[in-house]
Amino acid sequence: MNKRIRRFVLFALVSLLGLSPEVATAHGKVELEEDVCVRRLGGSMVHLSAYQPQWAPKAEYCTEIPDEGDTFLVIDLIDPSLRKIPVGVQLFKASSSSSSDQVDEQPIISWKPTSHPDGIVRGEAILEKGLYKLIVTAEGLSPSYYILRVQQVDYSQISRKIVGPLVVLLVLAIVGYEISKTGRFRNWWASRRT
Repeated sequence: MNKRIRRFVLFALVSLLGLSPEVATAHGKVELEEDVCVRRLGGSMVHLSAYQPQWAPKAEYCTEIPDEGDTFLVIDLIDPSLRKIPVGVQLFKASSSSSSDQVDEQPIISWKPTSHPDGIVRGEAILEKGLYKLIVTAEGLSPSYYILRVQQVDYSQISRKIVGPLVVLLVLAIVGYEISKTGRFRNWWASRRT
């Protein structure tokens, strides 16, 4: 009986810890502070989500948007203090594919700064292939921005994904070569050939 009580207490503590906001995670068990979709707006945090329901109804994107077309942009105002002040958004097309610092003078979209008591800034944009700069501003706070890549290939991400398998193949090749030099392997191979 004593063991059952200990298990129940342990289960209750673990459950409460899982509900704690400090342990809240996003995008596959990543701490909120480490989430690539989270930015600081002044000292407060905001989170960007992009949706393209015409291509993938349940998929959520951040800065890497796979297709052109209608895109729903949603910015969550994580800190409650941001919900009381006017927050605005502007989206600019980057004029050069090599630099996202050079943007067109006129924004593609511009959502006027207003307060958002529900904590969600939402809107829609038609995005074409290329780079975009999304700027989030709040009254009295330093702005924050996201670089959006629409239907672009990120070679650095591809190379990071390829390094692991290449290292495994290299290690297997070296181990295979070393095994092939041993006398036992040579004797076994010679017996198989005759």
